[in-house]
Amino acid sequence: MSIMKLVLYPAEVLEKRCERVKIFDRKLAVFLDDMYDTMIEFDGVGLAAPQVGHTQQIAIVDIGDEHGRIELINPKVIEQRGEQVGPEGCLSFPGLFGEVERADYVKVHAQNRKGRPFVMEARGFLARAMQHEIDHLHGILFTSKVLRYIEEDELETEG
Repeated sequence: MSIMKLVLYPAEVLEKRCERVKIFDRKLAVFLDDMYDTMIEFDGVGLAAPQVGHTQQIAIVDIGDEHGRIELINPKVIEQRGEQVGPEGCLSFPGLFGEVERADYVKVHAQNRKGRPFVMEARGFLARAMQHEIDHLHGILFTSKVLRYIEEDELETEG
C-alpha cells in the first residue's frame, strides 16, 4: 500500500463532478486501501477520490467509532433530516476550518468494493463526515457552506 499525494485547493479536479464507478476489480480494491492509508497518514476522518486526483465516485470515512472504515462507492444521500452546525476542516485546505450546517441524520445508498449495494444510516459527526465526502464527489467544497471561519485554537476549546 502506498501514501498518495493530496490535491490542494485551487486544483480544478476538486470542483469537478465525479464519474460513477463501473468496474469493481483488484485495481479498485488497491486504490481503496491506498486511499485509507493516505487518509490515516494525514490524520483525516474522510477522503474522497478527487482529493488524490481521481474523478470517480469513491470516498472513505472513518471517524474512529464502532463503524470503523466505511467505503462509499457511487454514494447517494436518499434521506436526510434535522440539522447540526459544527466545525469542519478538509485535507485539501490545510489549516482552514469553518462552521458548517449539515443534516443531523442521513440515509445513504452506496456500493462496496465488490459492487454490492448497501444502505447505511448515520447521525451526528458520522453523518457530517459522510455528507462532506459525498459533496466532494459532486465538486462541492465545504468552503461554499461555511457560516463562519474559525481559528485552529478555537477548535480545541470547542471539543
